[in-house]
Amino acid sequence: MSARPSRAMPAERPAVITGASSGIGLEIARQLAAAGHPVVLCARRVQRCRELAAEIESDGGRAIGLALDVTDAESVAAFAVAAHAAMGDIDIVVSNAGDVRPLDVTGDPVEFVRQVSVNLLGVQLLVHHLVPPMVERGRGDVVVVTSEVALQPRPHMAGYVAAKAGLEAMTQALAMELETTGVRAGIVRPGPTITEQGSTWSGEEVTQALDAWRHWGLVRHAGYLRPEQVAAAVVAMVSAPLGSRLAVIEVQPEAPLRRRDGERS
Repeated sequence: MSARPSRAMPAERPAVITGASSGIGLEIARQLAAAGHPVVLCARRVQRCRELAAEIESDGGRAIGLALDVTDAESVAAFAVAAHAAMGDIDIVVSNAGDVRPLDVTGDPVEFVRQVSVNLLGVQLLVHHLVPPMVERGRGDVVVVTSEVALQPRPHMAGYVAAKAGLEAMTQALAMELETTGVRAGIVRPGPTITEQGSTWSGEEVTQALDAWRHWGLVRHAGYLRPEQVAAAVVAMVSAPLGSRLAVIEVQPEAPLRRRDGERS
């Protein structure tokens, strides 16, 4: 057998986390920083990212908050330059930015395009700018946070469903293109998670969606993930030993425990 090229994982791996102003992205940044990695937090709500970066630095980590609009090509290009200037070579890219609004397939085409831009096209922009330098160095991890709707489409989420399904396909193609380069790509696929996404839906919109999801058997129980549980899966993926690749991690909430009297707690 021929000898494998010598590779080593640095103790500190600068990481970019998109959508880091709240929810899953915020927890990913906290956990990667706690593991000793410098982190670049980015989102449109840049002030929130800066506040979290200050929190991380006060705890002894390295962090910076930068503005990023993944739907704007110029914003992504400028961000890539700023991230490199702030933290050096980026070794981990976590694509987590996303947005979902109620939308039927027959709904507003402008809103459909917006959701696809946020949840799919923006990821390609990010990869275009940040992954080639990783390939040149022969090392790195790309983690794309998707959703269970990529495999189990839900009604009244047309743009989000289409984007997440396309995102998983694109990430799988990326992983194949990166094979033998030393750069790994994988998918973290969360089930229902308590975040700010969906908080702008009206009561009527929530009721309509939940009724439809129950009708199609898409709501099994009342359990929800916490953002830190999804973040732990991201950290596990980028921490996998070299020579292995975690292609997909699906994270689902446990159902509420059933009491001995047969009722759920």
